[in-house]
Amino acid sequence: MKNHCLAAVAALVCLFSANVTAQTWLGLKAGISIPNLSAGSSSSPVSKGYSSRQGPDASVFAIFHVSGVFSIQPEINYSSQGGKKNGAQALPVTPDVAQMLPPGTSYIYAHFKSEVKINYLMIPILARFDFKLSHKWFWYVDGGPFAAFLLSAHNVTSGTSPLYLDEQLTQPLPLGDQPFDNKENIKSQLHTFNTGVAANIGIGCGLGKGRLFLEGGGNYGFLTIQKGTVNGENNTGAATIRLGYQLALKH
Repeated sequence: MKNHCLAAVAALVCLFSANVTAQTWLGLKAGISIPNLSAGSSSSPVSKGYSSRQGPDASVFAIFHVSGVFSIQPEINYSSQGGKKNGAQALPVTPDVAQMLPPGTSYIYAHFKSEVKINYLMIPILARFDFKLSHKWFWYVDGGPFAAFLLSAHNVTSGTSPLYLDEQLTQPLPLGDQPFDNKENIKSQLHTFNTGVAANIGIGCGLGKGRLFLEGGGNYGFLTIQKGTVNGENNTGAATIRLGYQLALKH
């Protein structure tokens, strides 16, 4: 394994060294992330019912041309992930409530709003293909793997509701309305590392000494984010829309 890692590093060094005389770009891009939390094959009711939220997304990147069409594009990306719910939601049973429930009850339900806000430092390494439309205009596609490191994670809830035994909210528990106005730091409940794939398609034009571009794309994390199953089993993923500018450093 060590030899394979050394060989991969050596290959990257050779690749970038070979491009000392090739065109190199440095750029910034920022825009909107529209993430969601997918439940996959999880049977846990806590995993289900998420819809998309919105958050910021921003990157710094470099483009190392291997040929006139193909290049390697590493990035450092601030990525907003997560999802939201509004309505009937499952809650893991706590010890103080368990004594009031039928034996074997794992979840209770309530009607409130919740939003899971997760932020990652994402490092994609993308293969990129550029195509000319005219002297100034071009379009491109890129895609590849990423590594992601957890920066922060919060679950923000609001509303009041009775607690129920069933998802249809027809069997209330005799506890009265419960408040759900809370912001909980859930970083300790999540894995600090994720990996997956990202891809984009964009269009741009020459502007000054650089290029202005607009791209749309997305990313998907392969790993379940929760450390345990009591809080569900979800994967991250997001659609992104970004505006950016890249500046030629050398030719």
